[in-house]
Amino acid sequence: MVECDRLTRLESLLAILSFLGQAVLPTIYYVFTPWLSFADSRLPAWAGWLGTALFVAVWWLWTAHRDLGRNWSATVRLREGQGLVTAGAYRHIRHPIYGAYWLWCIAQALLLQNWVAGFAGLALYLPIYVYRIPRLWR
Repeated sequence: MVECDRLTRLESLLAILSFLGQAVLPTIYYVFTPWLSFADSRLPAWAGWLGTALFVAVWWLWTAHRDLGRNWSATVRLREGQGLVTAGAYRHIRHPIYGAYWLWCIAQALLLQNWVAGFAGLALYLPIYVYRIPRLWR
């Protein structure tokens, strides 16, 4: 089955929400800290080190995009003549881009010591992931 390139309105909204959680809220937290200071928390030092290690592992995102080459798409879809990618990151994990985004979200929660900005990535990435999962496994 071949699907169109166009993002649905729901998928576009979910992608925007994910971007807000992974980029916009953390930026607001650092630029306008007093606005979110009500949600500040204290995590142990090891949490920051673990968050840093996880964020460094997000290089998977770049390598997975590179490994997909022309097969990459902003939507979950199949193209005519598209083959299964089994090289690079795809040799070890079926969906490394989604794995990299999860690592990013967990790292963000560990690095930003704020309940709103820290967990926004996890909370706002989950809906697009849940929306796409059924389509990934067909």
